[in-house]
Amino acid sequence: MVASNTQRSVVIFDLGGVLIDWNPRHLYRKLFDGDEAAMEHFLATVCTTEWNERQDAGRSFVEATRELLPLHADKVELIEAFGKRFDEMIGGAIEGSVDVLAELKQRAVPVYAITNWSAETFPPQRQRFAFLSWFDGIVVSGMEGVIKPHPRIFQILCERHRIVPETGVFIDDVAANAAAASALGIHGIHFRSPAQLRSELVALGMLPP
Repeated sequence: MVASNTQRSVVIFDLGGVLIDWNPRHLYRKLFDGDEAAMEHFLATVCTTEWNERQDAGRSFVEATRELLPLHADKVELIEAFGKRFDEMIGGAIEGSVDVLAELKQRAVPVYAITNWSAETFPPQRQRFAFLSWFDGIVVSGMEGVIKPHPRIFQILCERHRIVPETGVFIDDVAANAAAASALGIHGIHFRSPAQLRSELVALGMLPP
């Protein structure tokens, strides 16, 4: 039994939206020649968030494309681009958040990550972003077959790395994911900006003012 005042000593990051600027619009603005309305319609009705989440949960992009073709045969190149040109959806690192991660590392705070990411498109990011090597462990949803906010993905991290939930802090740009962590005893932070993140970690005593 862990006391409610257990010191928070481990920080767990989400990646996309917290440390990495991922947004399909970075790619599709180019493919739609800047036609925002057409791009948004495509992302809302063809390559939707729900469709992409199934790749995050382990489905291959080949299967995902095959599912859509009977309904959208005229958009095959646009659909295939989601997997084939995935790197172009990434604008770069969110530098202020990387600075926070670096500060935690300098203070010898154990750092981990849980990310909703396809098993196919995540591995290249390890070469692109050197800071991914700073983590003591990363759980990738596409490799586990379960996505946030399902509690199992948090349990996988804790079991694999022997983390007591009540000692952890979890940071995610999706409020529901932060809430899911909190429900398991991990302190959830809904990320909105690097400055807000650092302020909350200072309040928890994990970084100096």
